[in-house]
Amino acid sequence: MRIRFRAVLTGFVLALWICAWTPVNNIYHQGTPLAGGHFPLAPFGVLILLLVASAILRKAAGGYELFTGHELLIVWALTTLASGIAYTGLARTLFINLTAPVQFATVENRWEETLQPLLPSILFPQDRQAIRLFYDGLQQGRQLGWIDVVRQVPWQAWMGPLTFWGVFVLAAYAVMICLISLTSRQWLVYERMNLPLLQVPLAIEEAYREKRLRAFFTNPFLVTGMLLPVLLHTINGLSSLFPSVPSIPTLILAGSYFSPGGLFSAFTKLKIAIYPAFIGFAFLTAKQISLSFWFFFIAGGLVIGGLEFFGYRIPESALGITFGPTLARPEETQMIGAYGVFFLFLLWLARDHLKHVILEAFGLRRPDPDIHEWIPSRAAFWGLVLSCLILFGACVYAGMAPVSAFLFLTAGFMVMMVATRVICQGGIAYFTLTAAPTDGILAFTGIRFLGGINGLLAAVSQKVLFLDLRESLMPSLVHARRVSGFRSPQRLWTAAMTVTLVGAVIVSLAAMLALCYRYGARSLELEWATRTTVNLYEDAQKLILTSVQPHASWVKVFSAAGAIVMLVLVVCYHRFYWWPIHPIGYLTAYSSAMRILWFSFFCGWLFNAVCMRYGGIGVFRKLRLFFIGLVIGDFLMGGVWALIGLGWDATYRVMPD
Repeated sequence: MRIRFRAVLTGFVLALWICAWTPVNNIYHQGTPLAGGHFPLAPFGVLILLLVASAILRKAAGGYELFTGHELLIVWALTTLASGIAYTGLARTLFINLTAPVQFATVENRWEETLQPLLPSILFPQDRQAIRLFYDGLQQGRQLGWIDVVRQVPWQAWMGPLTFWGVFVLAAYAVMICLISLTSRQWLVYERMNLPLLQVPLAIEEAYREKRLRAFFTNPFLVTGMLLPVLLHTINGLSSLFPSVPSIPTLILAGSYFSPGGLFSAFTKLKIAIYPAFIGFAFLTAKQISLSFWFFFIAGGLVIGGLEFFGYRIPESALGITFGPTLARPEETQMIGAYGVFFLFLLWLARDHLKHVILEAFGLRRPDPDIHEWIPSRAAFWGLVLSCLILFGACVYAGMAPVSAFLFLTAGFMVMMVATRVICQGGIAYFTLTAAPTDGILAFTGIRFLGGINGLLAAVSQKVLFLDLRESLMPSLVHARRVSGFRSPQRLWTAAMTVTLVGAVIVSLAAMLALCYRYGARSLELEWATRTTVNLYEDAQKLILTSVQPHASWVKVFSAAGAIVMLVLVVCYHRFYWWPIHPIGYLTAYSSAMRILWFSFFCGWLFNAVCMRYGGIGVFRKLRLFFIGLVIGDFLMGGVWALIGLGWDATYRVMPD
């Protein structure tokens, strides 16, 4: 399928516009995130608007197409790749991360003595005046235009750190691109992995390509599905602006129904959250997988309660020093072992494909002429090696020991690969890690490799790329790989993707700096970024001041237990065709994302199971449009309220942040 230059140019321009506007909308206006999760709002809105415009033009011009259906997906893919960079994927926490050791240093925390002497000037800004203005804002900055603000940003103070982190981030993106180029054939062609988050764009593109767009959007099932979230968010949005309007509850706090002690003690904070779009994604997910998500969420809570019931109440202090974004109990460190075993399982599934890739890389096997990769296997393999060497060299140059840098980068990309599989195959648009990559190293080696400057740099680098995965790049790369296809040349697409990512990093960081220097970071909605960053440095300080990782025995026990459970799950899943649950559900058992989405997956699984049991494939195809309508309607209202929020002080958020 040929891609015209106009498509990639449109995607590039719109991607940069989204990156420039996202910090203002998400942080200053506190509107529905334009780049939230792995099915971001803004790119989907762009897809719908371009599709409608192209369809109208096609009809008016007698069949002339401004964009083909495939080109519309290319535009969507480019904007999706870039959108997360402007928010949680990079810019949301980067500058807080780099300035926190100076800005939040106090006599009590002693950061000036313990942390600041270790900060390399190439990584962290040293100009205290520039840091103060970042948090307080420029004098009369609110009265300045955006161009004047950009001119007055103290770029000289930031030039060194931004150069280092720009190279680091882009090298990491190159690693991800090469990894997806090398592994996507295994996942998408040989394993035929379903991508639930991609089903809605694909269904819309198919209707456009087959010239049945009107029939698609007027289908009674789809219209009904769209009307439900439209009605829900119209009422609740008006209620948020006018409190006299009654609202429809979408969040039920069910924890009060459970005793704080005993078997169900882990459910004292249970939430039942209703998000129509996520119910739609869950219905589009394979039934075995949607079952496994809510099943393991319940089972994970019962494990904690069961241990307490039998007298094993393990204190939270037994966690020792950890960096997991939501890690709260020792039992949750099962995920350390589970991630490791599942990664080995992925390697085992791809063993034949990886063998062929290595042979092609060394010129011992000819590539398949009918398969067009983003980058030819030989170039992708050596590009991966080169990118990894750049990352390794950057870590060592910053001050990390070579062994520490190797372990950290290996753990980081291993976790990233597993998380990408979970997100893409499971259809989880909102995903958070339980344990961080460094937690696995600390669990089995203590602080031997992550003590002192090694732990500090690993923690900071991890926060930049490998920790906050709600908008990580790699899952979007998998979706983009599916959109670009395997049967047509990829040179234009690969070039457009590369240029877009570089431009997105530059524009996102510049937009974030301009926003903070205009209004002052302390007056913006950055509480989450500040709190998590301060916690990170507090934990890093513990690594510097301690000589032994405390209370690590329970972490090792549960990590080993997680590895054993995952080994049993993957063996049963692979050997027994009747096995009812999927191993990736276990990987999300303690994720904060599942605390929000478990009910959505339960509903999606239930509707899917009942439909297939009593209605068959014919009813499933009809109801599928209803659940696609839930997704479209939810995101439609997200866009509407994002626009309304520009003119009102009060805001209404449709999606979780």
